[in-house]
Amino acid sequence: MALDGIFLRYIKHEIETEALGARVSQIYQPNRDELVFAMRTFNGNKKLLLSARANSPRVHFCGNTPENPASPPMFCMLLRKRIGGGKLVAVRQQECDRVLFLDFECVNELGDTVLITVVCEIMGMYSNIIIVDSNGVIIDSLKRVDLTMSSRRLVLPNIKYELPESQNKLNLLKCSVLDVCTAVKNLDTEMPLNKALLRTIEGVSPIVCREIEYKVMEGATNRIEGVLFDRLAVEIEKLKSVCSDCSGKPVVVYREDGKPMDFCFMNVKQYGDFAKVEGKESFSDLLDGFYEARDSRDRMRVKSQSLTKLLNNTLERLARKIAKQKSELERCADREHLRICGDLLQANIYRIERGAEYVDVENFYDENNSILRIKLNPAISPSANAQKYYKDYRKAKNAEIMLKEQLEKGREELDYINSVLDTVDRAENEKDLAQIREELTEQGYLKVQKGKKPRQTTLPPLEFESSDGFKILVGRNNRQNDKLTLKTASKNDMWLHTKDIHGSHVIVVSDGKEISDTAIYEAARLAAYHSKARNSSQVPVDCTLVRYVSKPNGSKPGMVIYVNNKTLYVKPSQTVEKQ
Repeated sequence: MALDGIFLRYIKHEIETEALGARVSQIYQPNRDELVFAMRTFNGNKKLLLSARANSPRVHFCGNTPENPASPPMFCMLLRKRIGGGKLVAVRQQECDRVLFLDFECVNELGDTVLITVVCEIMGMYSNIIIVDSNGVIIDSLKRVDLTMSSRRLVLPNIKYELPESQNKLNLLKCSVLDVCTAVKNLDTEMPLNKALLRTIEGVSPIVCREIEYKVMEGATNRIEGVLFDRLAVEIEKLKSVCSDCSGKPVVVYREDGKPMDFCFMNVKQYGDFAKVEGKESFSDLLDGFYEARDSRDRMRVKSQSLTKLLNNTLERLARKIAKQKSELERCADREHLRICGDLLQANIYRIERGAEYVDVENFYDENNSILRIKLNPAISPSANAQKYYKDYRKAKNAEIMLKEQLEKGREELDYINSVLDTVDRAENEKDLAQIREELTEQGYLKVQKGKKPRQTTLPPLEFESSDGFKILVGRNNRQNDKLTLKTASKNDMWLHTKDIHGSHVIVVSDGKEISDTAIYEAARLAAYHSKARNSSQVPVDCTLVRYVSKPNGSKPGMVIYVNNKTLYVKPSQTVEKQ
């Protein structure tokens, strides 16, 4: 984990600088593992995020916060009761460990001033947020730990708070550089230098240890001597300096594809040309940006699991149904043989003996008058056999017509479900998912719960503005696509959609003016981005006037046909500024 004890020390410094003396105006709990403290500081309002998520525990000021539930959880209500209106009077850290204490001066129900401490333990899957009173007794915690979970350390209301078990590592703030280097060298076993540093020094992450090894000598072990030992001492001295005076700079390490892979409080050179290192304004900004996209995806993935499962099951059912219908249709293709057999039996009925199992006749439909053997049912008359062949022929003919209609409907439904699945993948928040659920309920894929009226969720389309001032609207889902194209847009607006690829309807609002090529191009890039092909390099996008777009009778939401279009090939982008 990159958020180590030293990085937390920088966060502590930021909180002290920005929010010491600030009042808590509101407390939110967007989900089970996260809290947000809205605070009135001397420099304006700020939001402090406390997260105990197993894969991203952290504390920092945040800009964008997750959606709040309709009703606050009990733990959130407790915090509001105990800390609401309180003043942040101190921020403490347990040496260089990943434990942060936020001390709030609050007023209790009797009007007395009391001290309440919020303890943030940032320890991976064991991360927790604990409320402790002035006597060190636990009031409550985000995650309660009882004897069934741990026999060493309990975290329960009304018991004394205990610090997490010490790892017996060296604290850079208290130990000399020589002590640290000697301890690394004298470990009981030989190992890579970065692993030895990780075992020895408190509050450092793997990326910091790898960076020190890289600067000393890549591939070095802890059994270093002479010049290498001196190099190690120099690097430890630098580390101690940036730890003690908080002189480091926040940096993010990006992969070649632009995705963030790690972060640190000092410059990172170990990746060479295989990664890009970029500085950030503050440590809070770094963490906010680093985790926002990933956590948002994780939250939406969890919330959309039931919908995704329903849609995937529907896709599998439709695929099996279509495969079966194709097989039946192939069998219907042989229906002409049935008619010929009927005709030949009728023409040769005088030759057929009752009770025969087959008859050989000349096939006058064949140029060579070849002999055709026709199977008979001996239990019925020759005439009845002929009629049976005619009946099977008519049945196969009617079945072919019906199967073609059903196949067409099945393919349309398959296409529709794929489009809904795409909108689920691109959903940005719970309201987007709610609209998709409403759409699926209307189409009969979801059942309305008894005694519950389906809640109508209204969201406007995404709104952008082109570089030359044209408004661009992007539909969020199929229902909104229909409304946007068929009701909201005027006939002279420009309509765009990815060619033969599921995606959003995009409208460039003309507003009585001639739409520029720049606006169309930027809208096409948005259409490509808000589609299933958003990760492609070149995406075909069709564009035409709204007047040339229509909806066939009985078609599924979002399904339209259009003419007089031209196709642009663009790179997906959301560079147009979102309104």
